[in-house]
Amino acid sequence: MSRVSVVMITYNRRDEALRTLDAMTSLPDTAPIVVADNASTDGTAEAVAALFPHVSLLRCDRNLGALARNLAVRQIHTPYVAFCDDDTRWQPGALTRAVDVLDAHPGLASVTGRCLVEPDLVEDPITPELRDSPVRGPDWLPGPALLGVLAGLTTFRLDAFRQVGGFSSRLWLGGEEELLALDLAAHGWWMCWDPDIVIHHAPSPLREATRRRQLGIRNTLWTLWLRRPVSSAARRTRDVLRSAPRDTATVRAVAEAVRGLPWVLAERRVVPADVEEGLRALEHSQRHSTARRYVG
Repeated sequence: MSRVSVVMITYNRRDEALRTLDAMTSLPDTAPIVVADNASTDGTAEAVAALFPHVSLLRCDRNLGALARNLAVRQIHTPYVAFCDDDTRWQPGALTRAVDVLDAHPGLASVTGRCLVEPDLVEDPITPELRDSPVRGPDWLPGPALLGVLAGLTTFRLDAFRQVGGFSSRLWLGGEEELLALDLAAHGWWMCWDPDIVIHHAPSPLREATRRRQLGIRNTLWTLWLRRPVSSAARRTRDVLRSAPRDTATVRAVAEAVRGLPWVLAERRVVPADVEEGLRALEHSQRHSTARRYVG
């Protein structure tokens, strides 16, 4: 698998990271792996270095969130990069399928796989939204067109990823993929979903659910304000706030978003009309989504 490298970020999930690396290094189509450890304090980096000496290890000096993926990508030399979370495991043949699809379609920036949730291996609730995406794509597209991806299920064309600067350092983590996807689309790239690329997800209990909810709300608002026309941004802001719990965490999320307005206004670049058309087509499914609930 000289065509793709795998990048995994982790933070204080030693046992899960080791289980994921054991699975990823045992694949028949295994690929070079770069692990970016976000300054874990539970011995994650030391364990990875000791047990997986052939895995490249990037030790971050602080928790960089999704930005650690950008740093890890600098170390790879393959045309594609597949992202893997410390609780997601690509299944045999998935990496091969992803690079074959990207090889065959040079206008494709990324391909996202089908997520099965352990232990029962049921489809993730987001799957129907990906499978039934209403976004109109060109006839050559090998699957439903997307305007949003999930990093841990996605393989990217490295040139496209680098062209838009990767993940935003300002968003840190939590829905950080949406801004990246919109920037790819604005640059004329396409993204799609492929059911034959299968990834298992064993959701980690080791997460700060309330803080992740705050970040998700804040980042969603920032992405709306950064890339949508004023009327669309206002409409979707209303939808997001109506769906969020009316509690202190939501108030803090909105306050964080508002404090970032000077940066938002300085960086605001509205997406082209065709991208906006696709985003408007997605709004109905987003309003009624069971996978896009701000809980925790």
